[in-house]
Amino acid sequence: MKSLYCSIFGHQYEVSKNITYHVKEYKCSHCKSQATTSGNGGLTLLTPKYKEINSVLERIHNKRISRIKRQASEKSTENLLDFTPHFS
Repeated sequence: MKSLYCSIFGHQYEVSKNITYHVKEYKCSHCKSQATTSGNGGLTLLTPKYKEINSVLERIHNKRISRIKRQASEKSTENLLDFTPHFS
């Protein structure tokens, strides 16, 4: 019955996982089918290939974000300990 609803009215996708700022995984609230953002911005069914791509993409994204945060905290600490006078 749930797939009948989706075949008549279409899927009602909800975000199930944020991979990056632009790539997300979705799950239909009625039939539980899964989709992800494709390369051109549309939705495509979530296959094992796309699951693997998303996991690698998520790992790269998380490493980059943590590196940026670490560099920002090092810069703020660096500025706090700088006792040299600054003249214009």
